[in-house]
Amino acid sequence: MKRLNRRKFLRTLGVGVAALAVEGRLNPASGYPVQRYMRRPPNVVLVITDDQGYGDLGCHGNTLIKTPNLDKLYLQSVRLTNFHVCPTCAPTRASLMTGRYCNRTGVWHTIMGRSLLRSDEVTMADVFAANGYRTGIFGKWHLGDNYPFRPQDRGFQDVLVHGGGGVGQTPDYWGNDYFDDTYWHNGKPKKFPGYCTDVWFNGAMKFIEESRDRPFFCYLSTNAPHWPYNVADKYVEPYKGKKNLPDGRFYGMITNIDDNVGLLLQKLKDLRLEQQTVLIFMTDNGTAEGWDGEEGYNASMRGIKGSEYDGGHRVPCFIRWPGGGLGRGRDVVTITAHVDLLPTLIELCRLEGHEGIKFDGKSLVDNLFGDDTNEAERIVITDSQRIDHPEKWRKSAVMTNRWRLINGKELYDIKADPTQKKNLGDEHPKVVERLRKAYEQWWTDTSKRFDEYCEIIIGSEKENPSRLTCHDWHGPDVPWNQNAIRSAARGNGFWAVEVERDGEYEFSLRRWPEELDLPITKTIAGGKVIGAANARLKIGGVDISKPVLEHTTSVVFRVNLKAGKTRLQTWFTDGKGASRGAYYVYVRRLT
Repeated sequence: MKRLNRRKFLRTLGVGVAALAVEGRLNPASGYPVQRYMRRPPNVVLVITDDQGYGDLGCHGNTLIKTPNLDKLYLQSVRLTNFHVCPTCAPTRASLMTGRYCNRTGVWHTIMGRSLLRSDEVTMADVFAANGYRTGIFGKWHLGDNYPFRPQDRGFQDVLVHGGGGVGQTPDYWGNDYFDDTYWHNGKPKKFPGYCTDVWFNGAMKFIEESRDRPFFCYLSTNAPHWPYNVADKYVEPYKGKKNLPDGRFYGMITNIDDNVGLLLQKLKDLRLEQQTVLIFMTDNGTAEGWDGEEGYNASMRGIKGSEYDGGHRVPCFIRWPGGGLGRGRDVVTITAHVDLLPTLIELCRLEGHEGIKFDGKSLVDNLFGDDTNEAERIVITDSQRIDHPEKWRKSAVMTNRWRLINGKELYDIKADPTQKKNLGDEHPKVVERLRKAYEQWWTDTSKRFDEYCEIIIGSEKENPSRLTCHDWHGPDVPWNQNAIRSAARGNGFWAVEVERDGEYEFSLRRWPEELDLPITKTIAGGKVIGAANARLKIGGVDISKPVLEHTTSVVFRVNLKAGKTRLQTWFTDGKGASRGAYYVYVRRLT
């Protein structure tokens, strides 16, 4: 089946019609029971946390951590207990948003221009918005900070996000540290009082209240408990002095999330939206700090964030919809994945216009409503590339309900050996052969566009000027956070860009972002001065240089460009052979 791309999807669908369900009858589309009459489709609230693993919850057997509200939600939800994502954050989000394996969407890293979701991919927000839902995102996006990759370009109508893959990373507003930060609200920087997680939940609850009279999709995506582990002392205090605990700050951040989940649950109840809202809680990869191999708790799994073993990608997933028959605790033990959630929500909410999208996932509606057939032959694949150009078999896991083939070599019986200690590859060569064959087919299919870049578009009315950061350089040395900028990290790379139209363009090369506005050769407390005598710009057929004056904050070039795809690269050189790229480049189309 030919895949329906985003542009065609948005052009052909129009606005979907509201679904009706009658109490006591079966939904004619899916056959699942509906417990009450609904005059509109259910709302959807999708909560995803960052770097919290399967074992970082009290309800999963962790006796060290305090998560009473998530434990309560666990008891009220259908739990996908064999649910898998990618071993790192941006790839998981790409798969979650599209229902497709991340490698085919252009996202297989968290930096390096490989966290940009291909512009022709249809997102979960696109589907909901086209069916008349109000859509909002609050927190972490991590699939692109420039047009056409921003959340407001991908179906979200209300947008409150930080930059890059975490607060304090290079694309984020300078100086953000989780407290009283400046975030982007519908494309414009705005300062918010309070702690980051509180800001995301408060924004989401305001959105929910304002949207209560129509269907809504709320994507609540926290940056916590991602490093740096900053949180108020009152959340760290309960974990001080405890033994077998890697980092109390990490747990404190999760307890703060839990408090906010409690507020969210109460808000839905107060607004009388609890019954008609599908609430999903999940995380984006294995734990980052809840287990160090000796201390902490990891639910007997091997590996943590970034690992190809289960501890890197098996995560919690709770689904609750009281008014739709999903209000009691029950486990779904068959293997499921992030790519399944969009097809599942399409069926639950009876959304239209998706028929041409080639999903890698499948609807789990039958599983959610009691038909948890043990799908022995289903194969799910994940990997962790984290390089510019993917490599076959790199940090990969080919999975069934019973088996895990790791890196094409190691075979584990996950039911008999959940810690993945005993390699059974030599004892089950036919299983290895079958799973290797499945991987080969998967690789051939998902690798078809590996030689393509996801170009940032410059000169568009949708974003002019554009603020490019070294986070999206293609190259081996990418200063991905503000600490690297402060310490004057050496490195360089190119941006893959597309000039939207012929015209005159202005390029401002900077070491520091505009909001800091320091001279290129000056620094801040704790920082390092760089030697920069000359600045160079190369784009398309243009290659020009200028001297860097002593107190200048930027070096500005004006050039005429033709429309089309090209590469943009910059240099600051000190005259002695040392050089680095401009960490920030502001691009404006003048004519």
